[in-house]
Amino acid sequence: MLSKTLHISTADGQADAFAAFPEGGEKHPGVLMYPDGFGIRPVLRDMACELAGHGYYVLVPNIFYRHGPTPVIELPEHIGEEARPAVFAQLMPLIQAHTEERSLSDADDYLRFLTAQPQVGAGPVAVTGYCIGGLVAMRTAVAHPGQVAAVASFHGPVGAVGAESLAKLTARAHLGHAEGDLTPEDLAELNQSLDAAGVDYTSEIYPGTLHGFTMSDTDAFDAAALQRHWDRLLPLLDGALGRS
Repeated sequence: MLSKTLHISTADGQADAFAAFPEGGEKHPGVLMYPDGFGIRPVLRDMACELAGHGYYVLVPNIFYRHGPTPVIELPEHIGEEARPAVFAQLMPLIQAHTEERSLSDADDYLRFLTAQPQVGAGPVAVTGYCIGGLVAMRTAVAHPGQVAAVASFHGPVGAVGAESLAKLTARAHLGHAEGDLTPEDLAELNQSLDAAGVDYTSEIYPGTLHGFTMSDTDAFDAAALQRHWDRLLPLLDGALGRS
């Protein structure tokens, strides 16, 4: 597996990014992976490499690049409950500043960069994301219906996308929600919007999970839920990007 740090030119500057892809010089389907609010760090690099090992070129951008390169804020090795107040005091202003307008402008540049890489084959791409990255992934898929063939969001606040925008979604989708993130009633309302839009999707609450369940460097981590995430994500990407 190969990996490297790259820099993406955007309308507002340079976004650093992490890329992982198989060795051998062949071309592979592209996947844009949006990190959670804690940003690019070892756990995200490991997840990108694992996904790349299944035959994908994976690009993970620093979505908060306007505030500095990775690491934008200093993080403890394990983001436990004691550390969260201080971390979130630094993090929330960055999240609040990352408006829909900014995320969509960046998405244009990220996708342009991704598809221009020599290791990325022609054809559609996929987008996946975690926490705020899940919301940005959905917004990216809605904004690029002819290019994004699959989208996945894990413990992301995807309800913020809104039914009007979801009506424009053409990508195949999987939404994996934490049990603490939405009620069964909220899930039913979201799924009704997807049904009305005719989206090919799965959307489910992962049992017994907390927000952030995929991230092994947090107290919310759930190993079984992370495996469920892979069990949902890989078939989605394989089917939508022509690998099965």
